[in-house]
Amino acid sequence: MAKIRTFEDLFLDEIKDVYNAEQQLTKALPKMAKAASTPELKQAFEKHLEETREQVRRLEQVFEELGAPVKGKTCQGMKGLIEEGQELVKEGMESEVLDAGLIGAAQRVEHYEIAAYGTICSMAGTLGHAKVVKLLEQTLKEEKAADEKLTQIAESVVNIRAAELGEEEEE
Repeated sequence: MAKIRTFEDLFLDEIKDVYNAEQQLTKALPKMAKAASTPELKQAFEKHLEETREQVRRLEQVFEELGAPVKGKTCQGMKGLIEEGQELVKEGMESEVLDAGLIGAAQRVEHYEIAAYGTICSMAGTLGHAKVVKLLEQTLKEEKAADEKLTQIAESVVNIRAAELGEEEEE
């Protein structure tokens, strides 16, 4: 691993980290979509998978723009978030409750990505990488929209069904 000596080195290290995070997500999202029972949630995961693939391509453009090799660095944060989501699936809970849990896991991932992209957008701006800022801001906007969509699905469908399931059991 190359030593981080400059702000530019730190920036590139952050890009490598988020590149790996997105790659991990392209493997996790199909599993989340398969585990989801609510059609709107399944569809949201599938749509975000397509966006994530595009985000990976965008990051490859960033590497190219920076004249750096396209190379990731294991993102431990994303690895942990994905593992937490996978543990939920193994719990054997009712599908309505699982969907609520999957939304929570997915939103933690989105918030992690929003933080990461916010950071690297700021760094790119400070370093004067205008084209890179535009690419990263596009992804940041998509991550925020995905988070909002998950909230909408949770509040309009999933959480209501999960709560009703608990009420039925009490009766």
